Amino acid sequence: MKNAHFILLVISLSVCVHPACNTSRATKGAAIGAAAGGATAAILAKDNKAVWIIAAAAVGGVAGGLIGNYMDTQAEKIEADLEGAKVERVGEGILITFDSGILFDVDSYALKAETRTNLQELAGTLNKYDDTEVRILGHTDNTGTEKHNMALSDKRAEAVNDYLLGQQVSESRLSTKGYGETDPIATDESVEGRQLNRRVEIVIVANKKLQRAAKNGDMVTN
Repeated sequence: MKNAHFILLVISLSVCVHPACNTSRATKGAAIGAAAGGATAAILAKDNKAVWIIAAAAVGGVAGGLIGNYMDTQAEKIEADLEGAKVERVGEGILITFDSGILFDVDSYALKAETRTNLQELAGTLNKYDDTEVRILGHTDNTGTEKHNMALSDKRAEAVNDYLLGQQVSESRLSTKGYGETDPIATDESVEGRQLNRRVEIVIVANKKLQRAAKNGDMVTN
């Protein structure tokens, strides 16, 4: 973490904050915040595919700060509505992590009834904040064969995707990918670690329209 803090400090100091600059206080804050968020995402991306996706979609600068504000409001709404899910603001995006035990029975990709309620709430927010892309990532622990785990992770991601489609989330915004056992966030040597690795992640990032609006200063907040 010390290295991360050092990098953030360097980036912050590289943004023009001298009184001679003709940049507003708000603009400076947005630029520093976006730079810091992007750096954090880039560092964390080494260990997590979801965070890498968010980092890769970042535009940075003042536009990135505006997108971050847009995501702040959306994340607060999602966190208030969802039960049993971890909602995090990362860089210019949002990362939602569902423990697969909440979503599915063991070795199954059939959504549980309570999960459908959660996803229905999520779909409502996604439809309100519709200038985003939604990536659905499936993961397993290392129990079973690699082939089986990859197929299961694909099917779990697709099950979430299909339900969101049924809730009128536009197909053009959605994409899925299964990672099987290849992207763990904990050790598979313990029961607790394997439970953490069995998960579905939903990554929310700005689409091209929102990025253009942020760069042009034409963003409309909901």
